[in-house]
Amino acid sequence: METLKTLILDRFKILSILTISMVLSIVLLMVRMKLNQSFYLLFLVWNLFLAVIPFAITTSLISKTKPNKIRLILSFGVWLLFLPNAPYIVTDLLHLNNSPQRLLWLDVLVIVSFAFNGLVLFMLSLSDMEKLLKLYVKPQFMFSIMLSIFGLTAFGIYLGRFLRYNSWELLNNPIALFSDIIHILFQPNIEAWIFTLTFGAFLGMSYWMLKAFSNSKM
Repeated sequence: METLKTLILDRFKILSILTISMVLSIVLLMVRMKLNQSFYLLFLVWNLFLAVIPFAITTSLISKTKPNKIRLILSFGVWLLFLPNAPYIVTDLLHLNNSPQRLLWLDVLVIVSFAFNGLVLFMLSLSDMEKLLKLYVKPQFMFSIMLSIFGLTAFGIYLGRFLRYNSWELLNNPIALFSDIIHILFQPNIEAWIFTLTFGAFLGMSYWMLKAFSNSKM
């Protein structure tokens, strides 16, 4: 209980802004539902919930002075499994193809709002994990690890968006999941590779740009 209290106090500003931003997204969605008399895009709430999970994991870990190495390794595995859910919301922009022309701008605003929150949660969670990994990993290996995280995250988004897998499939349907992964890795699949490289580059560039901005003195 004391740990939770300390955590909330230490991250009060971040948690407050995040909460306000996510509530705004939900309010925009409710306005959209009212005006269009449709529950379409309601799935964004679930996607946003999934995006919170990796941030919750790293927030819990970073509240400790120095987490146990074994715990960090296990948590890293679970964190990496759920991490693609955060930036995945960006790809929900594809649903605009099914949006009615009337108030299309509102659908754009709703999805972009949720996607923005997903990206923020991704960046914050990744920043926390980078700090945690630096406690045990030598500096010369960190760049390669970060590149791998961006690539694996982008690949996970591809599996979710185009092959319709989710994080739970590792337990529920591992054979089909690994079969498709092996097929993509060893059979020509230009779309999968282009998506992984371009989306991974987008995530990496965005993350390092934001880090540069946050470290610079305005």
